[in-house]
Amino acid sequence: MAIAGHHLTGKPPPPVLFSPRSPKFIIPFAKPRLHHHRITKIPSSSFRNGSNTPSETGCPVPLDQQPINEYQNLSTSFPFSLAANDIVAYCSRLFVFGAAFALFIGLPVAWFGSVRPESEPWKPILAAASSGILVVSLAVVRMYLGWAYVGNRLLSATVEYEETGWYDGQIWVKTSEVLARDRLLGSFTVKPILGRLKYTLLTLATSLFICIILFINVDGVQKGSYMTEAAKDRAIPGVYNDDSARSFEPDAFCGEPNLS
Repeated sequence: MAIAGHHLTGKPPPPVLFSPRSPKFIIPFAKPRLHHHRITKIPSSSFRNGSNTPSETGCPVPLDQQPINEYQNLSTSFPFSLAANDIVAYCSRLFVFGAAFALFIGLPVAWFGSVRPESEPWKPILAAASSGILVVSLAVVRMYLGWAYVGNRLLSATVEYEETGWYDGQIWVKTSEVLARDRLLGSFTVKPILGRLKYTLLTLATSLFICIILFINVDGVQKGSYMTEAAKDRAIPGVYNDDSARSFEPDAFCGEPNLS
């Protein structure tokens, strides 16, 4: 009735704040709010090969065969992680490993495996040192092969991978972003490690060669000392010696070496 009266008088009706017939309040002059939601598009190739994480590059290579993941696994596994440490920790751990092997395994085997080791102690000691150097060299060779494999896959423009087995090998060409990232990692991280391992192998080979030369020379010196002592036992001062007897009776010493 009030609204009809206003229509008769010609005045506009006041704004209606609520109506008892409507279940909801009506607030005039209220602008609707627009909510903006970001929609992230995930490529369908991100979930291939059992991957649960979206890939930003669309790489079809399985996660465990991607060069970046192979590098991360190698840098955290033993003994390959030793080569990635600083130079002091790297050298000290190799020295401790070689010394422990030589002391607890090489030396007992060389000592109890030789005849009269107390008369010639340098031979089992050198043999034990050589065994320690040899074991460390084998460990370094294993580390070098692993890091060289990962380095080649990082620096290469293609990635060879297997989807389910050796019989279905595939080759994936890296994108420019992946290639730049992998080559940066291979050039500034893997190559210095390979250089360190090469230098270590050269040092170990030189040390092993020196031990072998010392072992041979010690054996020769000891044989010479034994022969000299035997010649001294056969000589009677002022009465008899091998040189004078050889000059008078050469036939009696036929075929024997000169002990002088």
